Amino acid sequence: MSTLTVKTMAQYMAEGKQPEVLFWVGCAGSFDDRAKKITRAFVKILNNIGVEYAVLGTEESCTGDPAKRAGNEFVFQMQAMMNIEVLNAYEVKKIVTTCPHCFNTLKNEYPNLGGEYEVLHHSQYLQQLIKDERLTIEGNTFKGRRITFHDPCYLGRGNDVYEAPRALIEKLDAELVEMKRCRTRGLCCGAGGAQMFKEAEKGDKEINIERTEEALGQQPDIIATGCPFCNTMMTDGVKHFEKESTVVVKDLAELIMEAKDL
Repeated sequence: MSTLTVKTMAQYMAEGKQPEVLFWVGCAGSFDDRAKKITRAFVKILNNIGVEYAVLGTEESCTGDPAKRAGNEFVFQMQAMMNIEVLNAYEVKKIVTTCPHCFNTLKNEYPNLGGEYEVLHHSQYLQQLIKDERLTIEGNTFKGRRITFHDPCYLGRGNDVYEAPRALIEKLDAELVEMKRCRTRGLCCGAGGAQMFKEAEKGDKEINIERTEEALGQQPDIIATGCPFCNTMMTDGVKHFEKESTVVVKDLAELIMEAKDL
């Protein structure tokens, strides 16, 4: 596997420079094997078009989202305050992240604790780069393919971001097929609110199975997501229906990376 060069904020500071944007990798993007591929895809895109960005590296800690959603406000505030101290010391202004949970927490919870930043989900940031003509996409790779997009809760209903992911998919020249429950009526994949880290309560059916069933009903070639948690849940759903040979679950960054043949 080729090595990717990613500079840290500490390296930029040592050079007396400030990057254009801080890439907040998040716990999933750092430690989960599947989510690491999303991180690599996003980094490859940024490297390819020459964006000056940095990561915190070992100075990055969990945003505190799982602790807060699980009801431990004390642990959340401790984690948040540590991160804010680091971010403010580096005078960070703009943050981009591939995780809607990190996005929501940094954007909406941190300002109350002294962390004021412009925070973007990677779908918004990539769309911005396309608009500024810094990122160009040849959509031929996906011509004639059917893609359905699953709205992550914290991106869609939590923060009203519906258009950016779809604008990216449309750039791929693929056929975007919408599920019945999409946008404001989207259905959760079942992992939010720290549910990712615990066993589900008893019931007739797992939420991710219900959601994957709905996605498969559109007969897609690809189920696109913009969240590492959703990616896990939808992938598990596809495996449950033994469809992994015909349907793939991909993050938006991975689709763009493939379209650019990186």
